[in-house]
Amino acid sequence: MNKQLSLCFKSISLIYLALSLAACSSVKNIRYFQDVGVADSISQKKMTSFTEPTIQPDDILAISIFTTDPNTGAQVNQAGVQSIQSSNNSGGQSSQPAINGFLVDKNGEVELSILGRVKLSGLTTFEARDLIREKAAIDFKKPTVQVRFANFKVTVIGEVARPAIYTLPNEKVTVLDALSLAGDLTLYGKRDNIMVIREKDGKKEFGRLNLYTADIFNSPYYYLKQNDVVYIEPVNAKASALTAPTRTTIGIALSAISILVLAITRIF
Repeated sequence: MNKQLSLCFKSISLIYLALSLAACSSVKNIRYFQDVGVADSISQKKMTSFTEPTIQPDDILAISIFTTDPNTGAQVNQAGVQSIQSSNNSGGQSSQPAINGFLVDKNGEVELSILGRVKLSGLTTFEARDLIREKAAIDFKKPTVQVRFANFKVTVIGEVARPAIYTLPNEKVTVLDALSLAGDLTLYGKRDNIMVIREKDGKKEFGRLNLYTADIFNSPYYYLKQNDVVYIEPVNAKASALTAPTRTTIGIALSAISILVLAITRIF
C-alpha cells in the first residue's frame, strides 16, 4: 500500500511540475519587446516617421470655416453635412453616435456652400485646409478653416478581448493604440505575427508585426492608416488546446486527488 501511495504522490508531483513549467513558458511568451534591455531606451531604437494620412473617397470630413460674419460661416458649415451612422461589430449594434461631416464622393470631391465643389482626394487634412482657405478668401476676409477626419477608423479582429471597428478622434494612431482599445491580445493571440491589412490604390497590402521585438517601431505599419484592419491570428491548435477552463478543471481534480491520497494515508 505504501508503495502505491508513493507512486501516486510522484505522479501528482510530476503533473504539477508540468503545469507549472507550462505556465512559466506562457508568461515568457507574452512579454512584449523582449529584446529591449533595462539600460536601453526607445530613443536608441530607430523609429519610423509618421506620415499624414491622405483623404480618400468615402471619407467623412469635419470642415469648419470661420468668418467675421457668424451667420455666413454657419451657412457654409451646415450645407452638405450628412449624418452617417457609425457601426461596430459587437453584436451588430452600434454603440457610437452618428457621424456628422462632409462625405467625399467617388470623384474625391466635397461640396461646400458658396465655395462649390472642392477636390480634396489625395491631400492631407493640412493641405485640404490650405486649399479651402484659399478658395474661401475670395469671398470672405481672412477666413479660418479647420479640417479633420470625422470617421478615422480601424478594425481590430481575431484574438483580442474586444474585436470591433473603432472610430478615433485623431489621425496619429499606432498599432499599440488600436490593440489597447481592443483590450489587448488574449493569451492565445499570436504576438509575433500580427497582420495589418491596408488598401492602397485599390490593392490590398499585408504587413506583419512582431510584438516581441522593438523592430516594430521601425515598421511602416506601426502607424495605422484610416480603414486599416489589424488581425490577430490564434496560436496553433496544439498549443492552444489546453484552454483556461481545462486548466482550472485539472487543478481542481489534482486538489481533490491530493486530499483523497492524504485521507488514505491517514487511514492506513
